[in-house]
Amino acid sequence: MNSIGRYIFRQIFEATVFVTIALACAVWLTQSLRYVELIVNRGLSIGLFGYLTVLLLPTFLLVILPISLFCATLFIYNKLVSDSELVVLRAAGLSNMALGRPAILLGLGVVAVCYSLSLYFLPASFRQFKDLEYTIRNDYSAILLQEGAFNSINDGLTVYVRSRESNGELLGILVHDNRDAAKPVTMMAERGALVVTDEGPRVLMIHGNRQEVQRESGQLSLLYFDRYTFDLGQFTGRLESRWRTPEERYLDELLWPDYDNEGDAYYANKLITEGHQRLVAPLYALGFVLIALASLLSGEFDRRGQTKRIAVAVGAVVVVQAAGIAIQNLAAKHMDAIPLMYLNAALPILVSGFILARGGRLRAARGLSAATDAA
Repeated sequence: MNSIGRYIFRQIFEATVFVTIALACAVWLTQSLRYVELIVNRGLSIGLFGYLTVLLLPTFLLVILPISLFCATLFIYNKLVSDSELVVLRAAGLSNMALGRPAILLGLGVVAVCYSLSLYFLPASFRQFKDLEYTIRNDYSAILLQEGAFNSINDGLTVYVRSRESNGELLGILVHDNRDAAKPVTMMAERGALVVTDEGPRVLMIHGNRQEVQRESGQLSLLYFDRYTFDLGQFTGRLESRWRTPEERYLDELLWPDYDNEGDAYYANKLITEGHQRLVAPLYALGFVLIALASLLSGEFDRRGQTKRIAVAVGAVVVVQAAGIAIQNLAAKHMDAIPLMYLNAALPILVSGFILARGGRLRAARGLSAATDAA
């Protein structure tokens, strides 16, 4: 790549990084708000909350990167046209392909990055995210008891802790178990502790009482105890029993689901479609770059503005993106539509590449004809 190519490449790269960071921060913020309740209701630490939401980054970077590159390409080439830099470069004999080569090379680089995200980082990070979220919502829901608040552990089960000592001792414990509406149970204890065992978390209650009411008869059963253990493990799930969603799976797990597994068999079409989407999605980066280049470099430059061409490019990307989503949803129901996913990703590359190359040849032919007429 010559100095001109490096100059254009650097500008597009810097703009892409800027747009990616801006979009990633905006999307990350909106997505992280969904998990604020883990801090409010579950007592999750800020550090763990930040780590949990960072694990979501590869999920939406796969969508953001092609769009960021498209926006950066449009912006930089439009700026080069407005500053007459591309006019000078074209007058110097550079073809459309030569002018667009820096963006195309960067597009190929983004395709490679997107494939690394799609095939490895996305499933790895999302699997860790779902495991951590599942643990927090289940096992940690018992462990992270809030002081001075009624903690809803499960439907019908509420735990209240007045305060927690620095050594982990719990003071003023109340457990209300209303899962059996006919026989609600309330347990109170002066103090206790939360103990994590291999079988799950348990509340050890010291010096308290257990009250059980028979709704029909109104009879109260009262039991005083010195020590009482209430098992919270029965309300928490186990990670190994959780069915993994398509986003958590690697490519081989998607394209070849385990039909002996009830969940895999039921969602087989969805899994296979997601596998093909992992192969298709990175190609949009190159397609979007070529759409931007074909829109701005084909035809003659207008220093007064490229508004119409930019609008056409944006419209084309919106159509391609919308068609991709629609085809993916269709393929999840009808597997015969899977080839359309590849066609939708390939068409922008082929059509825009043809327009870009053909435009250069037509201008060269017109230039040769004009030179011949002048002679």
